[in-house]
Amino acid sequence: MNQTRALLIFAWLMVATLLWMKWGEERAATNAPAAQTVPQLPASTVPSASGVPGTAAPAPATSGVPVATTEASAAPAATAPDRITVTTDVLRLVLDGGTVHGAQLLDYPQTTEDGSPPVQLLDPSPASFFAAQSGWVSTQGAPSHERGFVPVGAARAYTLGPGELELALPFEWTGANGVSVRRTYVIRRGQYAIEVRDEVRNAGNAPWQGWIYRQLLRVPPVVAGGMTNPTAFSLNGAAWYSPEEKYEKRTYEDFVDDGPLARQVTGGWIALSQHYFLGAWVPQADQAAMYDLRVDGALHGIAARGPQFTVAPGQQVVSEAKLWIGPKLQDRLEHVAPGLDLTLDYGIFTFLSKPIHWLLAQLHKLTHNWGWAIVLLVLLIKLALYPLSAAQYKSMAKMRKFQPRMAQLKERYGDDRQKLQMAMMELYKKEKINPVGGCLPILIQMPVFFALYWVLLESVELRQAVWIPYWIDNLTARDPYFILPLLNAAIMWTTQKLSPAVGMDPTQQKMMQLMPLVFGVMFAFFPAGLVLYWVTNGALGLLQQWWMMRKYSEAPAKA
Repeated sequence: MNQTRALLIFAWLMVATLLWMKWGEERAATNAPAAQTVPQLPASTVPSASGVPGTAAPAPATSGVPVATTEASAAPAATAPDRITVTTDVLRLVLDGGTVHGAQLLDYPQTTEDGSPPVQLLDPSPASFFAAQSGWVSTQGAPSHERGFVPVGAARAYTLGPGELELALPFEWTGANGVSVRRTYVIRRGQYAIEVRDEVRNAGNAPWQGWIYRQLLRVPPVVAGGMTNPTAFSLNGAAWYSPEEKYEKRTYEDFVDDGPLARQVTGGWIALSQHYFLGAWVPQADQAAMYDLRVDGALHGIAARGPQFTVAPGQQVVSEAKLWIGPKLQDRLEHVAPGLDLTLDYGIFTFLSKPIHWLLAQLHKLTHNWGWAIVLLVLLIKLALYPLSAAQYKSMAKMRKFQPRMAQLKERYGDDRQKLQMAMMELYKKEKINPVGGCLPILIQMPVFFALYWVLLESVELRQAVWIPYWIDNLTARDPYFILPLLNAAIMWTTQKLSPAVGMDPTQQKMMQLMPLVFGVMFAFFPAGLVLYWVTNGALGLLQQWWMMRKYSEAPAKA
């Protein structure tokens, strides 16, 4: 099998993979709930004593935790908690003691246009509602995420000033029985992980029993399908992690069909994921919580309920958590909690995609340009595969040398393909020609190609990344002028002309002649960064093939 056949195999594998991805996309679109312009969200429910979780058996998924309210169904303004606006160098938050209502990511504009507003991850508006909530449940009185917490201090707007490293925002609830809960948000410069600390003090005369819950709720985003929209292939749904089962996930469409989730977890996290961005609760690692998925009308969410505390008079307990609101940054997520970096969901190619992402990040430190980092990545891969490539081109040069003799064998045996193959194998053995020498390098590069595809789809660092201004201003979008796909087609065509088409029937030859056109059309819809990788790989391979063929070619063998 020569390089031409290897390219044919690669082409069909790529087409099969794309068809499989397209099938999955259409299946998700078929199962997705109908979009609602202004969804009708459920009103708040009253916590019940039956919702207190124990360690022996899980409680039902919706018991004991009040569901979210939006602007349309909120409590009257007189009892609504005071909201505070917090601005750091990377975040602008709107929150009260129990809920983070809004979160803008200041370093991530929505589009590449000048003056584009920042990405709004958490959003109080009904059509795109997404909130992070936390509260307490107790038959003796406790603050929920809807009411109870009162800000300590009169200010309603805070800004992290020059030279300041963090902001600490305290809220407090005091019950009639002498029990108080003090909640403190700690937001640090340059960080998307918010520390949330709850201190329960019992100044009364009787023990107090209650449990904490943390949840993420949202209206699932409507994702347009199509190969030109990489969002269609990214996880839109819930993800969670436990030390025993590791990383697990579920799309919004499968929340009900795949059954309830009721699992006691210590040392894990819960999250709602979307393309490039993530909301996640990371409970205190040594405190157990019950993980539940929930569907309340248009709302879908995931909750961590527990642990339960009994606080004696004169005693206090503390429960801490981290709330991640931001982009999926691999190098940061892995330091927030074990397995949180797996929310960069590369699927079956994770084992390759993670080191490729790391290597790209190191190359970017040298080039300060993600496009040139991709070019250097190809160069490194070519250098690593040079011994295999050299053997490949030596084999191809020998095959070209013996093409007249192979043509003679075809004439001799005519349509008797079995005898022809036996005669050719005998020739290969005698002249020490390796007919599969052209396959191994390209077969090795195939998983690298698909792994890089997922890196480009998932890596927020490459989102809207510019390679060459006024041409490729977004490596994760297609080439607007189709220059790279055309270059790739030209390189493939030239490579074919240099490659000996040995042992191929006319049908295979015609198929191979169409491959530059097929790939040119297909790559027109691929992310520009991926096409840049393949064009660079093809150009270096063509240069290497031309040089090696000159070096090892000899006069054609006489028939």
